[in-house]
Amino acid sequence: MTTTETAPNINSTDTYNLALFFDLSPDFLCIAGYDGYFKKINPIVSKTLGYTNEELFSKPIDEFVHIDDRGITSKKRENIIKDTPLLNFENRYITKAGEVIWLSWTSMPIKSEQVVFAIAKNITHKKKLEEDRNSLLNNLTKINNELKQLTYSTSHDLRLPVSNLLSVFNLLDTSKIQDEETLEFIGMLKTSTENLKDTLNSYVDILSQKNVLNVHTEAIDINDCLNIAMHSLRSLIQNSKAIIQVDFTEFETVKFNKAYLESIFLNLITNSIKYTKPDCSPVISIYTRYESDVKQLIFTDEGQGFDMDKVKDKIFGFNQKFHNHADSKGIGLYLVYNHITSLGGRIAIESKVNEGAKFIISFKD
Repeated sequence: MTTTETAPNINSTDTYNLALFFDLSPDFLCIAGYDGYFKKINPIVSKTLGYTNEELFSKPIDEFVHIDDRGITSKKRENIIKDTPLLNFENRYITKAGEVIWLSWTSMPIKSEQVVFAIAKNITHKKKLEEDRNSLLNNLTKINNELKQLTYSTSHDLRLPVSNLLSVFNLLDTSKIQDEETLEFIGMLKTSTENLKDTLNSYVDILSQKNVLNVHTEAIDINDCLNIAMHSLRSLIQNSKAIIQVDFTEFETVKFNKAYLESIFLNLITNSIKYTKPDCSPVISIYTRYESDVKQLIFTDEGQGFDMDKVKDKIFGFNQKFHNHADSKGIGLYLVYNHITSLGGRIAIESKVNEGAKFIISFKD
């Protein structure tokens, strides 16, 4: 024995109150004639636009459309009349109060009745968010370009006085100086100046690239970059009596930009010495390790550290200062972060107040 189920009659007006659905819909529900006039609209249309039904029915639809969108709207309407459905078309309408609203239309022509059935969603809020986002992106792009130009100009302009200083060293007759300590200081100054010139030249070359993706990367010796940075900071390291422990046994080379890595070491070492705890000599540990096959460079110190609950969202921000130090500019960690992330790497920090900081640099494969 078998039974046959009969589908319910969904077209029965006794079962479904379609007029109620039409009146309560939060979207625009419209029937427009091929003549360009509204024939029927649901209440949300007049409520949103601020016009009475009589006003909306008495004028061509184009008069309610933003003047800049009337041309494209007319072309789309012509296509509908040619029996081409309209899907997700966005245009602007002007309310009676003069406000602009954005609508996204889906329209179907009924050629036999010379009308168009249309549904529109109010996407004004979405458009406002897009506008705000685009404005923010434009501002960030402008700021980024200005910062790049400032860095380029600064690096370029500083090369002249540095070159002049090197010329002074070359003119200096050290054979007339008998004091060994003085000769050593002169040698340190000359070497630091030469390193500064090389660094400035590298920055100018890097900034001259049209795209950060074109920044030159190669397999570089991490220890060589560290030694160059430490040589530049020789006086600072000696005067602070800093202890720097190094272990690169896990890996000694990484594919990166040489000038960037030297800058990273310069900034991290300088910060560790600058923000050491009072009456304590800086203790810095630098080592390499693998974490899930990812090469990582670990940099730790025993300095003042950070309150991560307060600074975690700003730690690598531009011009952010977290300690009251006269020489603090709030740029060092910003540069470190950008050097790493611009080449596809990541940097994380673990820190507690007066317990030092641990920087974890993960390099891109």
